[in-house]
This record gives sequence, C-alpha cells and structure tokens, in this order.
Amino acid sequence: MNWPTFNKDDSSLDVVIKLSRYYGSDKKFVIGGGGNTSVKIGDKLFVKASGIELGNIDENGFVELDRKKLDEILKHKFPPDKTEREAEYKNMILAARAKPDAIRPSVESIMHHLLPQQFVVHTHNQQANMLSCSVKGKELCEKLFGDDVLWVDFTDPGVELAQTLYKAVSEYAAKTDGKTPQAIIIQNHGLIVSGDTPDEIREKTDKVIKKIKSLLPAELPAEPFGEIEQIDAQQAKKLINIIAPALRALLAENSDALAIVNFDDGEDALKIACSSDGKSAALAGPLYPDHIVYAKSFPMWIEITNDDEDAMISYLRSQLKEYETQRKYQPAVIIAKGLGIFYAGNNFSRVQLVKDIYNDVINLMIGAKLLGGVNYLTPQQYQFLENWEVEAYRLRALKGSSSPAGRVGGKVVAITGAARGVGAEIAKHIVAEGGYAALLDINEQGVNENAEKLCSDFGIGKAIAFQVDITDGDSVAEVIHQIVRMYGGLDVFISNAGVLKAGSVKTQPVKDFEFVTAVNYKGYFVCTQNAAPVMAIQYKVNPDYLSDIIQINSKSGLQGSNKNGAYAGSKFGGIGLTQSFALELVEDGIKVNSICPGNFLDSPLWSDPENGLFVQYLRAGKVPGAKDVNDVRKFYEDKVPMKRGTRIEDLMKAIYYVIEQKYETGQAVPVTGGQVMLK
Repeated sequence: MNWPTFNKDDSSLDVVIKLSRYYGSDKKFVIGGGGNTSVKIGDKLFVKASGIELGNIDENGFVELDRKKLDEILKHKFPPDKTEREAEYKNMILAARAKPDAIRPSVESIMHHLLPQQFVVHTHNQQANMLSCSVKGKELCEKLFGDDVLWVDFTDPGVELAQTLYKAVSEYAAKTDGKTPQAIIIQNHGLIVSGDTPDEIREKTDKVIKKIKSLLPAELPAEPFGEIEQIDAQQAKKLINIIAPALRALLAENSDALAIVNFDDGEDALKIACSSDGKSAALAGPLYPDHIVYAKSFPMWIEITNDDEDAMISYLRSQLKEYETQRKYQPAVIIAKGLGIFYAGNNFSRVQLVKDIYNDVINLMIGAKLLGGVNYLTPQQYQFLENWEVEAYRLRALKGSSSPAGRVGGKVVAITGAARGVGAEIAKHIVAEGGYAALLDINEQGVNENAEKLCSDFGIGKAIAFQVDITDGDSVAEVIHQIVRMYGGLDVFISNAGVLKAGSVKTQPVKDFEFVTAVNYKGYFVCTQNAAPVMAIQYKVNPDYLSDIIQINSKSGLQGSNKNGAYAGSKFGGIGLTQSFALELVEDGIKVNSICPGNFLDSPLWSDPENGLFVQYLRAGKVPGAKDVNDVRKFYEDKVPMKRGTRIEDLMKAIYYVIEQKYETGQAVPVTGGQVMLK
C-alpha cells in the first residue's frame, strides 16, 4: 500500500485514519484486530476501539476519551488482588468515554494518553517483534539504538502495563531533560511510535526497522529448525482427505455446522511441521498476546503412523481429548508431523486470521533464533492472557468471529455447472445464506469470475472456483481434494451441471446422445463417487451430522420429452441413481435427493433475444400460429397450471427443504408449478 496523501484540509481524525489504514493493511505490521492508534484533540483522546481492524477503520472505529479522567487512572491506587484490579481498571477506562454508550476503547488507551505527541501508532511489526521476542532483545536494543529507543520488559497488559509504561516514560523524561523516546519496544509485544506529524511517525518507524534488519540476513534460512522431511505427495493427499474432515467433525461447536479446517503446506508451514526440531520449537510456548488471543497458546501436535481410516480417527479423537484435558480449550492450530498445518475455527475469516498469526509466529521464532534465541512467554504470563476478560472481549468484537448465520450457515456446498445460469444463481443464494460455495465448471473464466464476485460481495473465502470435467474421475477427485484443503470437508454436493441436445431417435448422432449421457448421467455418478467418502468420514466421527447430495434433475426426469430422448433418458436415469445412492449411502449419513424443476422461462437459456429457446422455437415454427416470442412464451406458460416458469427462488426453497428435512432421502421433488404431478 502506498503512503497516503495528507491534505491541508484533513482533520486530525482524518490523518489518524489514513495512518491506521496504511499500517493496518500491511500484515508485516498488523494482523486482524491487533495494534492500535490514537490522536489527541484538545483535552480529548480518540483511540481505536477494541476488536476493530486498523486496515479498514473509519471515524466510527475510534472512541472519544476524556484525558482528565485518564490522568485520574494514572494516579489511582488499585487493589492488590489481580482480578479486582483489572475489573476496576476496565471500569475506569469505560467511565472515561465521552459517550457512555460508546464501544469499548483499546485497553492500551493509557499508553496513548501518556505520550505527549499528537499521534501514537502501536503495531506488531515483524522485525521489531523478532527483536522483542529474542532472549537478547534488550541487549541488542541498547546496542542498536542507545537511548533513542526505550525498552520495556514484558508486563501483563492492563493496569500493570499502564503503570509500567508511565514509570518508564517518566524516568526517561527525567533522564533526558523532558524528551520522549523515538520509539518504545515492549518485550514480546510490539512497537510504539509517537509523533506530531504523519511523516514523523513514518521516519521513526522506518529507522527502527532498518536498523533491526541490519542484524538479519536478507532471506530467512530454509531449514531453521533442522532438516525437513516431507511425506510423499500421494500419501499426503490420502492423509489430508481423512484428517481434515475428521477434524471438522471433532471440532464442531454445535450440531448445525462443522468447523472450517484449512490445510497449509506452504514454505513456512513446512519449516515447523517437517523439521527435526519443529515439535520442540512449536510446543515451547507462545510469543506475544495476539498469538494467544487468536491462535491459542499452544498448537496440537500429531504424528500419523497408520493410514487406516478408523485408526486415524481413533488417534485424532484421543489426541484431541488429551489436548483439551491439558489445555482446557480446543486447538486452533494442529501441526501434523511431515505433512503440514491444519488451521481450525468456526468460520473461514477466523481460520485465515489464525493462519496469518501463526505464520507470523513461525517467522518470529526464526528471526528471534537468529538474534540469539527465542524468548517464550512464561506460564504465568500466558495464563493471565488466556483468562483475561479484555482479550476475550476483543476476540468476540472482531468482525467475523461468530459462526455464519443463514439457512446453510457454515456449510460447505459444491455446485457443478456454476459458471453461469442456474448453477451461478444457486451459488449466489448459498453464499447469501451463510454457506461457502465451491464453484465447479468446465468454463474456467466464467467460474473464476463468479467466485471473485461472490468474495467481493460477501467476504474472503466465501467462494472458490475450480475448472473441472465432471465426466473425468481424476479431475473430480482432485477438485474434491482441493475443497478439503480449503474448508476441511464438504456438507452438500449439488450436481447441477447438465447439457441438452434435442433430436429425434431416428436421426440424432450417437455422439450427441453419448455427450448428453456422459454429462447428465455419468457426471452425477462420478461426482457422487468422489464426494461421498469425505462426507462419510464426517459422519463416522459425528453420527448426529448428516450431509446431502442433491441432483438438479428436471421435469423431463418425470415424464418423457418428444424428440429429446437423450436428455429425458439421462434425467430418468439420474433418478434411478438417486434412489440407488440413497439406499447405499444412508449408512454414511448422506441423504441423496433429486429436485425436478420445470422450465426456467426467465433464464437466458429461454429468453435471450438472439439465441434463446423462444427465438429458436419461433424461427423453427415449433409453436403453431405463434407470431412473435410473446406468443411462444405464452404457449409454454399455458402448459403450467400456475401460469409461469420456474424461478430460482422456487428451486432454492426445494434445495433448503431437502437439506433441512432430516427424514427424507431417495426422493424426486417436483418444482414445476403443477405441470408435472407425481402418480
């Protein structure tokens, strides 16, 4: 992100917003809701609210505080009991708000208040934290900066940090004739820079980082924790396809939705998961507050020695039970030796945050090791943060921390034929109702554009696109694996892709018949064959949770279609597959149903002014007496007792019905406005 342009008519609040977004948009400085900024305007302090992300903050993300009341906090004598002290401190911070009903300000508001400069920027810059998390950090800080930078030993956030900073800054001023340090580095915490102009903030920040970089190599070592040994790629794929869906079910917070689990075997992940000393480094302890808040103090370490599915599930269950007994919480980071890292949470944005934090942690460990060794937080230090109400509030307040709401909230739904038409509309509705959509289509450009639009409209990770040939088992298997890597598993597979080549049985080329049959019939079989094993693992772990395979069939699957035998035959066959799959897969907790919509007369397939079926049928004289497309449309509407074509909302209600109805499988649900009635 480029350094912002500051205009003469910018208010002080405008300036701090631009500063906040600049540093908050760079993950080398701030991840998620970490860091905080402030500006002093007269006797008021405007400080970032707790849980607000700096990268997209606006004026509503700042809380106005009375600086006189903040002064009173500095002079206040708090009770000796830590719990009582923190509660009293929190209440005094809240009482300093200019508006009593305002959101909660940063717990570090006192830090911003006691520095005299107008602007204060507190970040968790990666290079600064490599130094702050080094056992030689204080020594190196003094050597690099002399008296220009103030080092503060790690102190519990809240009252103690406020009092420690007040004392340190006061002593520094007394020693330097009233000066303020160029920067403050808090051990295992972060970097604080203050200034009266944005350029002053930038100059001081850049100077600190440049000097720390001078102690580090241009590139971090490839094997910082010993030699890397990675599991064979084919074996790894098999293990991931079992471990991820098993973890989804094991870590589910409720029976409505499983966890989201994202697998990472990138460069940073392999450095810790596949190295000889990775386990000891990972389990030595947490590094800084945000590590504890977002990624939990410790990861869960697993070592898979048996690729038998039942044995692996049993092992994971026992390891998780042992972890929860010891730690009193569920893991957010699961490191699999020789394989990579699984990140878990109740929604994708939360999982991505955990992933970003832990990748930062890995790099901090590497940097701190290069600077003399890693200084891990002690049990007393991290246990305070684990149980601190303020950090729990910050996590709850963070945007996207809760489970997705909606009729398919938190469910992972794959949709074939999602590049355009009905499939694209299904994906849009699924995401709008809280689900995650994996868009599958042979049309790579179309499916990518749709997924990008959904992510832009609804948020990161809400959709992902794959080019796939659904008639090719290897192609589908690879896509299912990629969905597992992305989300951990699969809850609903909607087999929507279909083609139509009408023609008389007397004259239709065999290749056209084979093409329609391959896509509509074989494709449904291939997709079910590859999706079902993932769903079965989830059910094996959590028998209360059911998955769904839904075929978007047609009214032509319920009654024959003149001179359209290839299509109708494939759809009739699809219902046969549905009933057969339902009988077999019920033991795996998978419901299998078909939905048979009527004609989507408003869709481009029918209503496109140049190539739609209305135009084609008019030209071909298929509708006797039709003079224009309106006559053709009316002809087809009159076939429907409810006098209109099927709409996407009609189809979606049927989809939601078969998902929500736990006591139905093997059915063909008509959505035809009465045009086709079951007998």
